[in-house]
Amino acid sequence: MTLVCLSDTHGLHQDLLIPDGDVLIHAGDCTDGGTKRETISFLNWFASQPHPHKIIVPGNHDFFFEKDGVSEIIPAGIEVLIDRRLEIGGIHFWGSPYIPAEGNWAFSKERGADIRKHWKLIPSETDVLITHTPPYGILDEIRSGLKLGCEELTRILKFVEPSYHLFGHIHHAAGTVFRNNIHHFNLAILDERFRIMHSPHIIIIEK
Repeated sequence: MTLVCLSDTHGLHQDLLIPDGDVLIHAGDCTDGGTKRETISFLNWFASQPHPHKIIVPGNHDFFFEKDGVSEIIPAGIEVLIDRRLEIGGIHFWGSPYIPAEGNWAFSKERGADIRKHWKLIPSETDVLITHTPPYGILDEIRSGLKLGCEELTRILKFVEPSYHLFGHIHHAAGTVFRNNIHHFNLAILDERFRIMHSPHIIIIEK
């Protein structure tokens, strides 16, 4: 199974070259202002891609995904994972959009118990975990060196141990690292100045 993975496109999706694959995954911030118009534009583009399966986990810019009526505009064939699992070809995916509280952003939760309750929902049999936030200390540094990832997510990964953890959010830290038996991918496409600097990651899973 070939996963094509990206994050933090902030409305610039039309300018990207998307490789072929079986599952297309967006790990959040598909829009910039989170308006209905931006959201529909992205979803129509996402639905038009040829990949048989499409998954999106919203990000902190994606305000419209918090609204009650969002399900009415989701095209067929797109799975929006908000504390939800999905199985494709025997591979277990879990997605959650929440980030540690940083102002009035979408899907923000206070650090500690408030956000921990979402991570406690992650099933132990998860193969591919998709979050918008990175875990604390893993591909989560901004240019100043400050780490903005989630401490509670780092703790829960010791028990869940997915094979792959996909996220974005911190543009400066885009890249990959293998740590504690988990392949971590910060999939941010744009840099801090919102310029396209990276390409989608391709992950091949054999099972």
